[in-house]
Amino acid sequence: MTPQQIDLVRSSWPRVEARRDELAAVFYARLFEIAPDTRAMFNTDMAAQGAKLTASLNVVVEHLADLAPLQPVLGQLGRRHLQWQVTAAHYDQVGAALMWALRQVLGEALDKDLDAAWQQAYGTVAGVMKAAAYGDA
Repeated sequence: MTPQQIDLVRSSWPRVEARRDELAAVFYARLFEIAPDTRAMFNTDMAAQGAKLTASLNVVVEHLADLAPLQPVLGQLGRRHLQWQVTAAHYDQVGAALMWALRQVLGEALDKDLDAAWQQAYGTVAGVMKAAAYGDA
């Protein structure tokens, strides 16, 4: 990510975090709409799952300038997702649902540059997880 993209994501994060419950709710609703098979992967309290989602996003945002310390954790997380039958294609669906949710929460503030920055951030994280789970996916 470029320093400008990192700044864009970080500057948008307080607005997203202020609406974290809404972000999580619309994210999971959209994910289950576009990838109904993922619903069975969540046998948990969805409010707690939403809190995990936003906490994870917060960690990523905090470490965007240097994701190296997170790579072992992301790799482990990618491998752990295999036990829930997460496929490489699911990562694209999650990315699409996340971007849709960000559009709902940020509205017009999510311009093309911020959209590209968030996509880059997600793509980087998903890439590390997929590489750990599936090889060079």
